[in-house]
Amino acid sequence: MHNSPTVSHTAAIHDPTSSKPGSGSQMPASGMGTPTTVSTGLDAPWSVAFLNDTPLLSERDSSRILEVASDGSTRAVGTIQGVEGTGEGGLLGIAVDEQGRLYAYSTAAGGNRIQRFAISGKPGSLALGQAETILEDIPSASNHNGGRLAFGPDGMLYATTGDAGQRSLAQDLGSLGGKILRMTPDGDVPKDNPFSGSLVFSYGHRNPQGLAWAADGTMFATEFGQNTWDELNIITAGANYGWPTVEGIATAGGFTNPVQQWAPDRASPSGMTQRDGMLYIANLRGEVLRAVPVADPTTSTDYFGGEFGRLRDVTVAPNGALWVLTNNTDGRGTPGAEDDRILAVIPE
Repeated sequence: MHNSPTVSHTAAIHDPTSSKPGSGSQMPASGMGTPTTVSTGLDAPWSVAFLNDTPLLSERDSSRILEVASDGSTRAVGTIQGVEGTGEGGLLGIAVDEQGRLYAYSTAAGGNRIQRFAISGKPGSLALGQAETILEDIPSASNHNGGRLAFGPDGMLYATTGDAGQRSLAQDLGSLGGKILRMTPDGDVPKDNPFSGSLVFSYGHRNPQGLAWAADGTMFATEFGQNTWDELNIITAGANYGWPTVEGIATAGGFTNPVQQWAPDRASPSGMTQRDGMLYIANLRGEVLRAVPVADPTTSTDYFGGEFGRLRDVTVAPNGALWVLTNNTDGRGTPGAEDDRILAVIPE
Protein backbone atom coordinates (compact mmCIF):
# COMPACT_ATOMS: atom_id res chain seq x y z
CA MET A 1 0.00 0.00 0.00
CA HIS A 2 1.06 3.60 -0.51
CA ASN A 3 0.38 6.72 1.49
CA SER A 4 -2.11 9.08 -0.15
CA PRO A 5 -0.47 12.49 -0.54
CA THR A 6 -1.99 15.92 -0.04
CA VAL A 7 -0.78 18.51 -2.54
CA SER A 8 -0.63 22.21 -1.73
CA HIS A 9 0.48 25.27 -3.65
CA THR A 10 1.78 28.66 -2.59
CA ALA A 11 2.01 31.66 -4.87
CA ALA A 12 5.44 31.89 -6.45
CA ILE A 13 7.15 34.82 -4.75
CA HIS A 14 10.92 35.14 -4.88
CA ASP A 15 12.99 37.95 -3.44
CA PRO A 16 15.07 39.50 -6.24
CA THR A 17 18.23 39.10 -4.16
CA SER A 18 17.71 35.35 -3.81
CA SER A 19 19.32 32.91 -6.19
CA LYS A 20 17.05 30.81 -8.38
CA PRO A 21 16.43 27.37 -6.87
CA GLY A 22 18.39 24.65 -8.58
CA SER A 23 17.30 21.12 -9.32
CA GLY A 24 18.89 17.80 -8.50
CA SER A 25 20.44 15.49 -11.02
CA GLN A 26 17.38 13.23 -11.08
CA MET A 27 13.64 13.78 -11.36
CA PRO A 28 11.89 14.13 -7.97
CA ALA A 29 10.07 11.12 -6.60
CA SER A 30 6.35 11.04 -7.41
CA GLY A 31 5.19 9.20 -4.31
CA MET A 32 6.11 7.57 -1.06
CA GLY A 33 6.49 3.94 -0.07
CA THR A 34 5.27 2.25 3.10
CA PRO A 35 7.28 3.09 6.24
CA THR A 36 8.93 0.41 8.31
CA THR A 37 9.97 0.77 11.94
CA VAL A 38 13.73 0.81 12.58
CA SER A 39 13.81 1.44 16.34
CA THR A 40 11.34 2.14 19.17
CA GLY A 41 11.28 3.29 22.79
CA LEU A 42 13.32 6.47 22.30
CA ASP A 43 13.17 9.35 24.79
CA ALA A 44 12.57 12.80 23.25
CA PRO A 45 14.92 12.14 20.30
CA TRP A 46 16.02 15.22 18.37
CA SER A 47 18.55 14.49 15.63
CA VAL A 48 19.94 11.58 13.59
CA ALA A 49 23.35 11.47 11.88
CA PHE A 50 25.46 8.68 10.40
CA LEU A 51 29.03 7.73 11.29
CA ASN A 52 29.77 5.79 8.10
CA ASP A 53 26.97 3.19 8.22
CA THR A 54 26.27 3.51 11.96
CA PRO A 55 23.29 5.67 12.97
CA LEU A 56 23.81 8.05 15.88
CA LEU A 57 20.94 9.70 17.72
CA SER A 58 20.60 12.55 20.24
CA GLU A 59 18.07 12.50 23.07
CA ARG A 60 17.12 15.97 24.26
CA ASP A 61 16.32 15.27 27.90
CA SER A 62 18.67 12.40 28.77
CA SER A 63 21.63 14.17 27.08
CA ARG A 64 22.66 10.83 25.62
CA ILE A 65 24.16 9.98 22.25
CA LEU A 66 22.92 6.56 21.14
CA GLU A 67 24.06 4.20 18.42
CA VAL A 68 21.41 2.15 16.67
CA ALA A 69 22.19 -1.48 15.81
CA SER A 70 20.88 -3.29 12.73
CA ASP A 71 18.21 -5.00 14.86
CA GLY A 72 16.94 -1.62 16.11
CA SER A 73 18.39 -1.92 19.60
CA THR A 74 20.25 1.06 21.02
CA ARG A 75 23.17 1.59 23.36
CA ALA A 76 24.64 4.75 24.83
CA VAL A 77 27.82 5.95 23.16
CA GLY A 78 28.11 8.59 25.86
CA THR A 79 26.34 11.32 27.80
CA ILE A 80 26.98 15.00 27.09
CA GLN A 81 28.00 16.59 30.38
CA GLY A 82 26.75 19.94 31.67
CA VAL A 83 23.48 20.00 29.74
CA GLU A 84 20.98 22.14 31.66
CA GLY A 85 18.11 22.57 29.27
CA THR A 86 14.50 23.18 30.23
CA GLY A 87 11.47 23.23 27.96
CA GLU A 88 12.80 23.08 24.40
CA GLY A 89 16.43 23.24 25.53
CA GLY A 90 18.75 20.28 26.09
CA LEU A 91 20.80 18.13 23.73
CA LEU A 92 19.64 19.10 20.26
CA GLY A 93 21.32 18.74 16.86
CA ILE A 94 24.26 16.53 15.95
CA ALA A 95 26.47 16.22 12.87
CA VAL A 96 29.46 14.09 11.87
CA ASP A 97 32.41 15.44 9.88
CA GLU A 98 34.56 13.68 7.27
CA GLN A 99 37.05 12.67 9.97
CA GLY A 100 34.35 10.87 11.94
CA ARG A 101 34.12 13.42 14.74
CA LEU A 102 30.76 14.20 16.34
CA TYR A 103 29.47 17.75 16.79
CA ALA A 104 26.66 18.39 19.28
CA TYR A 105 24.56 21.48 19.99
CA SER A 106 23.32 21.65 23.59
CA THR A 107 22.04 24.00 26.27
CA ALA A 108 24.39 24.67 29.20
CA ALA A 109 24.20 27.02 32.19
CA GLY A 110 25.65 29.95 30.26
CA GLY A 111 23.81 29.46 26.99
CA ASN A 112 23.77 27.15 24.01
CA ARG A 113 27.09 25.75 22.80
CA ILE A 114 28.61 23.54 20.12
CA GLN A 115 31.03 20.82 21.18
CA ARG A 116 33.17 18.36 19.23
CA PHE A 117 33.98 14.79 20.23
CA ALA A 118 36.26 12.11 18.87
CA ILE A 119 34.55 8.73 18.60
CA SER A 120 36.52 5.57 19.29
CA GLY A 121 35.74 1.87 18.97
CA LYS A 122 33.76 -0.18 16.51
CA PRO A 123 30.01 -0.34 15.89
CA GLY A 124 28.45 -1.90 18.95
CA SER A 125 31.15 -0.54 21.24
CA LEU A 126 31.55 3.11 20.23
CA ALA A 127 32.57 5.66 22.85
CA LEU A 128 32.72 9.46 23.00
CA GLY A 129 36.01 11.17 23.69
CA GLN A 130 36.56 14.36 25.67
CA ALA A 131 34.42 17.38 24.83
CA GLU A 132 36.04 20.25 22.94
CA THR A 133 33.86 23.36 22.98
CA ILE A 134 34.21 25.17 19.66
CA LEU A 135 31.49 27.79 20.26
CA GLU A 136 29.59 28.93 23.35
CA ASP A 137 27.45 31.79 24.68
CA ILE A 138 24.75 31.33 22.05
CA PRO A 139 21.58 32.84 23.58
CA SER A 140 19.33 30.21 25.15
CA ALA A 141 15.91 29.99 26.77
CA SER A 142 13.19 27.46 27.40
CA ASN A 143 12.17 27.94 23.76
CA HIS A 144 13.50 29.31 20.46
CA ASN A 145 16.92 27.65 20.69
CA GLY A 146 17.34 26.68 17.04
CA GLY A 147 19.82 23.83 17.36
CA ARG A 148 20.31 22.24 13.96
CA LEU A 149 23.86 21.41 12.83
CA ALA A 150 24.85 20.47 9.30
CA PHE A 151 27.95 20.47 7.13
CA GLY A 152 27.48 22.26 3.84
CA PRO A 153 28.91 21.24 0.47
CA ASP A 154 31.69 23.78 1.13
CA GLY A 155 32.89 21.77 4.14
CA MET A 156 31.81 24.45 6.60
CA LEU A 157 29.69 23.79 9.68
CA TYR A 158 26.34 25.58 9.76
CA ALA A 159 24.24 26.06 12.90
CA THR A 160 20.76 27.47 13.35
CA THR A 161 20.11 29.62 16.42
CA GLY A 162 16.83 30.98 17.78
CA ASP A 163 16.07 34.39 19.22
CA ALA A 164 15.71 32.84 22.71
CA GLY A 165 12.47 34.75 23.20
CA GLN A 166 14.26 38.10 22.78
CA ARG A 167 12.99 39.34 19.43
CA SER A 168 15.52 42.14 19.05
CA LEU A 169 18.42 39.66 18.92
CA ALA A 170 17.41 38.50 15.44
CA GLN A 171 18.29 41.92 13.96
CA ASP A 172 21.37 42.47 16.13
CA LEU A 173 24.48 41.52 14.15
CA GLY A 174 26.44 41.58 17.40
CA SER A 175 24.40 38.69 18.80
CA LEU A 176 24.56 35.01 17.85
CA GLY A 177 20.80 34.64 18.45
CA GLY A 178 18.24 34.48 15.65
CA LYS A 179 20.84 33.61 13.04
CA ILE A 180 22.26 30.96 10.78
CA LEU A 181 25.95 30.69 11.64
CA ARG A 182 28.75 29.49 9.37
CA MET A 183 32.09 28.35 10.79
CA THR A 184 35.08 26.16 10.10
CA PRO A 185 35.09 22.72 11.75
CA ASP A 186 37.24 24.31 14.50
CA GLY A 187 34.65 27.02 15.17
CA ASP A 188 36.61 29.81 13.49
CA VAL A 189 35.21 32.51 11.19
CA PRO A 190 35.69 31.68 7.49
CA LYS A 191 37.39 34.46 5.56
CA ASP A 192 34.54 34.61 3.03
CA ASN A 193 31.71 35.07 5.55
CA PRO A 194 29.50 38.04 4.64
CA PHE A 195 30.28 40.09 7.78
CA SER A 196 33.96 40.56 8.58
CA GLY A 197 35.07 38.72 11.70
CA SER A 198 31.58 37.36 12.34
CA LEU A 199 30.09 33.85 12.28
CA VAL A 200 26.76 35.31 11.11
CA PHE A 201 25.77 34.01 7.67
CA SER A 202 22.16 35.21 7.65
CA TYR A 203 19.96 36.99 10.18
CA GLY A 204 16.41 38.04 10.99
CA HIS A 205 15.41 34.50 12.03
CA ARG A 206 13.00 33.54 14.81
CA ASN A 207 13.65 29.83 15.31
CA PRO A 208 15.15 28.03 12.29
CA GLN A 209 15.54 24.27 12.70
CA GLY A 210 16.13 22.69 9.30
CA LEU A 211 19.04 22.94 6.83
CA ALA A 212 19.54 21.32 3.43
CA TRP A 213 21.33 21.96 0.15
CA ALA A 214 20.29 21.24 -3.42
CA ALA A 215 22.68 19.54 -5.81
CA ASP A 216 23.74 22.93 -7.23
CA GLY A 217 24.58 24.28 -3.76
CA THR A 218 21.39 26.27 -3.17
CA MET A 219 20.82 26.40 0.60
CA PHE A 220 17.40 26.02 2.22
CA ALA A 221 16.24 26.50 5.82
CA THR A 222 12.97 25.90 7.63
CA GLU A 223 11.78 28.33 10.27
CA PHE A 224 9.11 28.41 12.99
CA GLY A 225 6.97 31.54 12.84
CA GLN A 226 5.04 33.09 15.72
CA ASN A 227 1.29 32.82 15.11
CA THR A 228 0.93 33.59 11.41
CA TRP A 229 3.39 31.82 9.10
CA ASP A 230 6.06 29.14 9.23
CA GLU A 231 8.61 29.41 6.44
CA LEU A 232 10.83 27.70 3.90
CA ASN A 233 13.63 30.06 2.92
CA ILE A 234 16.40 30.07 0.35
CA ILE A 235 19.43 31.24 2.32
CA THR A 236 21.92 33.64 0.79
CA ALA A 237 24.99 35.13 2.46
CA GLY A 238 24.26 38.30 4.41
CA ALA A 239 20.51 38.30 3.79
CA ASN A 240 17.97 39.57 6.32
CA TYR A 241 14.87 37.37 6.69
CA GLY A 242 12.82 39.97 8.50
CA TRP A 243 11.99 38.74 11.99
CA PRO A 244 10.60 40.37 14.10
CA THR A 245 9.50 43.11 11.68
CA VAL A 246 7.82 40.68 9.28
CA GLU A 247 6.61 37.09 9.42
CA GLY A 248 6.06 35.18 6.19
CA ILE A 249 5.77 36.79 2.75
CA ALA A 250 5.67 40.57 3.11
CA THR A 251 6.05 43.73 1.04
CA ALA A 252 8.43 45.52 3.40
CA GLY A 253 11.67 46.48 1.70
CA GLY A 254 15.08 45.15 2.65
CA PHE A 255 13.95 41.67 3.66
CA THR A 256 14.16 38.32 1.87
CA ASN A 257 10.80 36.59 1.51
CA PRO A 258 10.26 32.86 2.05
CA VAL A 259 9.63 30.74 -1.03
CA GLN A 260 6.83 28.92 0.77
CA GLN A 261 4.84 29.52 3.95
CA TRP A 262 2.33 27.56 6.02
CA ALA A 263 0.03 28.23 8.95
CA PRO A 264 1.78 26.96 12.11
CA ASP A 265 -0.90 24.34 12.81
CA ARG A 266 -0.06 22.77 9.43
CA ALA A 267 3.66 22.87 9.90
CA SER A 268 6.11 23.70 12.71
CA PRO A 269 8.87 22.58 10.34
CA SER A 270 11.94 21.08 11.99
CA GLY A 271 14.56 18.82 10.39
CA MET A 272 15.02 18.75 6.61
CA THR A 273 17.02 16.83 4.03
CA GLN A 274 17.41 16.69 0.24
CA ARG A 275 17.21 13.57 -1.91
CA ASP A 276 17.14 13.39 -5.71
CA GLY A 277 15.88 16.93 -6.24
CA MET A 278 13.28 16.85 -3.47
CA LEU A 279 13.38 18.50 -0.05
CA TYR A 280 11.78 16.51 2.76
CA ILE A 281 10.66 18.38 5.89
CA ALA A 282 9.66 16.84 9.24
CA ASN A 283 6.75 18.75 10.81
CA LEU A 284 5.79 18.77 14.48
CA ARG A 285 2.34 20.36 14.83
CA GLY A 286 1.46 19.49 11.25
CA GLU A 287 2.38 15.83 11.83
CA VAL A 288 3.36 15.36 8.19
CA LEU A 289 6.43 14.64 6.13
CA ARG A 290 6.36 17.41 3.54
CA ALA A 291 8.01 17.00 0.13
CA VAL A 292 9.06 20.15 -1.75
CA PRO A 293 10.58 19.95 -5.25
CA VAL A 294 13.78 21.97 -5.48
CA ALA A 295 12.84 22.94 -9.04
CA ASP A 296 9.64 24.61 -7.76
CA PRO A 297 9.87 25.21 -4.00
CA THR A 298 6.57 27.11 -3.99
CA THR A 299 4.67 23.78 -4.06
CA SER A 300 4.58 20.82 -1.70
CA THR A 301 3.05 17.39 -1.09
CA ASP A 302 2.24 16.04 2.37
CA TYR A 303 2.57 12.43 3.53
CA PHE A 304 1.55 10.46 6.65
CA GLY A 305 -0.85 13.11 7.95
CA GLY A 306 -1.30 12.37 11.66
CA GLU A 307 -0.29 8.72 11.22
CA PHE A 308 2.85 8.88 13.37
CA GLY A 309 2.29 12.08 15.34
CA ARG A 310 4.94 14.75 15.65
CA LEU A 311 7.95 14.45 13.33
CA ARG A 312 11.23 16.06 14.43
CA ASP A 313 13.94 15.07 11.95
CA VAL A 314 14.51 13.42 8.60
CA THR A 315 17.78 12.39 6.97
CA VAL A 316 18.99 10.19 4.14
CA ALA A 317 20.47 6.86 5.25
CA PRO A 318 23.46 5.32 3.44
CA ASN A 319 21.10 2.95 1.57
CA GLY A 320 19.08 5.89 0.22
CA ALA A 321 16.05 5.47 2.49
CA LEU A 322 14.63 8.41 4.40
CA TRP A 323 14.94 8.00 8.16
CA VAL A 324 12.18 9.90 9.95
CA LEU A 325 12.32 10.63 13.67
CA THR A 326 9.08 10.96 15.66
CA ASN A 327 8.90 13.30 18.65
CA ASN A 328 5.84 12.43 20.71
CA THR A 329 7.65 12.15 24.07
CA ASP A 330 8.84 15.76 24.12
CA GLY A 331 6.02 16.94 26.40
CA ARG A 332 3.82 18.27 23.62
CA GLY A 333 2.70 15.09 21.91
CA THR A 334 0.61 12.04 22.78
CA PRO A 335 3.02 9.09 22.86
CA GLY A 336 1.98 5.76 21.43
CA ALA A 337 2.96 2.41 22.90
CA GLU A 338 6.29 2.25 21.02
CA ASP A 339 7.15 5.95 20.89
CA ASP A 340 9.38 7.50 20.11
CA ARG A 341 10.63 5.71 17.01
CA ILE A 342 12.70 5.86 13.86
CA LEU A 343 10.88 5.10 10.61
CA ALA A 344 12.46 4.20 7.27
CA VAL A 345 10.72 4.89 3.97
CA ILE A 346 11.81 5.00 0.34
CA PRO A 347 10.35 7.67 -1.98
CA GLU A 348 9.04 6.31 -5.27
